[in-house]
Amino acid sequence: MGVLLFSTCSKDKPTDNNNNNTGDPSALTDKILTENLTFPWEILWGPDNQLWITERGGKISRIDPSSGKATTLLSISEVVSRGEGGLLGMVLHPDFTATPEVFIAYNYVKSGNYIKKVVKYTYRNNALSNPVTLIDDIPAAGNHNGTRLAISPDRKLYITSGDAAESSRAQDKNNPAGKIQRINLDGSIPADNPIAGSPVWSFGHRNPQGLVFVGDRLYSSEHGNTTDDEINIIQKGRNFGWPNVEGFCNTSNEKSFCSANDVVEPIQAWTPTIAPSGIDYYNNDAIPQWKNSLMLAVLKDSELLQIQLNSAGTGVEKVNTFYKGKYGRMRDVAISPDGKVYIITSNGNNDKVIEVSAQ
Repeated sequence: MGVLLFSTCSKDKPTDNNNNNTGDPSALTDKILTENLTFPWEILWGPDNQLWITERGGKISRIDPSSGKATTLLSISEVVSRGEGGLLGMVLHPDFTATPEVFIAYNYVKSGNYIKKVVKYTYRNNALSNPVTLIDDIPAAGNHNGTRLAISPDRKLYITSGDAAESSRAQDKNNPAGKIQRINLDGSIPADNPIAGSPVWSFGHRNPQGLVFVGDRLYSSEHGNTTDDEINIIQKGRNFGWPNVEGFCNTSNEKSFCSANDVVEPIQAWTPTIAPSGIDYYNNDAIPQWKNSLMLAVLKDSELLQIQLNSAGTGVEKVNTFYKGKYGRMRDVAISPDGKVYIITSNGNNDKVIEVSAQ
């Protein structure tokens, strides 16, 4: 059974959004659903009522949530896994039954350079085929790749990209690293993007590894350096500060930069860092105390966080910690329509899918 251990709160900025009361959570049950994965990166719930998984080595699988059985759909030989690079983000077309398209992002070597591209596949007969490259030549590295994908209600594809270990890229609007990019589902550039002809949607990002839409609002989780991991609400054309600003605008140099560059501050920050990764949004009656919360998989602190949002969704009321240290590093989280929560670990040695449900 999962145990509520403690709460964390934002650092460095006075706010009314920090409430250490954990409430009276109903009992939860956690169990291992699937084992023997190797550095999984993405887990999502598919409209076929299966869990879809990517592993950094290049494998895409579906997992039956009733049995835990994994079925390989595709192994991509072009994928090159270096450090935290490899096969990373994935998202399914919102109208998957009518348009069975799967969008994936991965690192590979092109003309001697380690880079990232986003590819669209078609799903038929338990296999993926007909790859179409949508966007290419995004800088990659052994770390700071970002690389979560999300599709908005108006059918635009959003792609997070870290600075690929060169922080100066994040403020350079002509460099795709350190950005969140926005493209149409056919790979073309939307006419209403902030820079004409450019996929850049927001900039000043270090290593955003979580991305989820709640209605029209886009939330992202981002790794800080030695301070200030962040939860951000992504806004069109805005600067999120890295490397000039870490977390809130709370030093004299940061305040000057923020004022001059219209920097967006996070709604939550952690110092010391926790290494936040994938996020999903929980609003199901099955676990009522988790309603209106971002669920965050955490690597360094090896935990699942419940980030309770305020009623407007613009701030954080409290943060509760679950399963700290029990399963090791956690990479991503997915939520089923019946309110179960699925977590993938990132330990590299018999990684697992964990199922959490109401008792």
